[in-house]
Amino acid sequence: MVEFSANLGFLWNDLPLPDAIRKAKAAGFTAVELHWPYDTPAAEVKAALDETGLPCLGLNTRRGNVAGGDNGCAAIAGREAEAQGYIDEALAYARDIGAMNVHVMAGFTDQSADAKASFAQNLRYACTQAALTQRTILIEPLNHHDAKGYHIATIAQAQEALADVDLPNLKIMFDCYHLQIMQGDLMTLFKGCQDQIGHVQFAAVPGRGEPDQGEVNYPWLLPELARLGWSAPFGAEYKPRGKMEDGLSWIAAYR
Repeated sequence: MVEFSANLGFLWNDLPLPDAIRKAKAAGFTAVELHWPYDTPAAEVKAALDETGLPCLGLNTRRGNVAGGDNGCAAIAGREAEAQGYIDEALAYARDIGAMNVHVMAGFTDQSADAKASFAQNLRYACTQAALTQRTILIEPLNHHDAKGYHIATIAQAQEALADVDLPNLKIMFDCYHLQIMQGDLMTLFKGCQDQIGHVQFAAVPGRGEPDQGEVNYPWLLPELARLGWSAPFGAEYKPRGKMEDGLSWIAAYR
């Protein structure tokens, strides 16, 4: 049976986070994941998770100066102290709510030696700190249409970063939406890096709405990934086309 995690950065994001967790439980999701929950006290999130029995699969480090165009800074040379501060904050929040994964956001930068060195330095720091509480660090390729100039955009670039760091608790966030846009052939991509994947997300391509339309046949793909051995909930990270509850009928295809 395929199970799903509700990404509350997009789903029910008009509600206070504890209420969104309750909505996810009522809708049949078996886990949740977060974007940037830091405005909500961790104790309130933990209480809602305990109440519903839902695990939290992960959260992101802060993006930095969003108004100034930031989308993370871990690969931006000269901002190592800032990046490591965001890592510390995310790991502390993850510890307090019981989330096992932290996605370290790389930022907009080139593929220069300096950028790669800064990314590796910050990821080594993140992995070392995360290992103290048995947590995993994730990095995610983002497509160059939605996030033009993001430091990693392909599986090969993510694998290079993993090789540079060479620590076992660094994994890839395999986002089907981003990777279909950049590379396609999702099944082959998955097979080529399955042992390096820490989480799988999905949304319709190209619209990023509910996964019941577009060019990816998720009712075939996700059960196939499960057949290959992926047993964790798949992260539903889509932008609802309308009212949240009106768009949940896609789940019926997996029941």
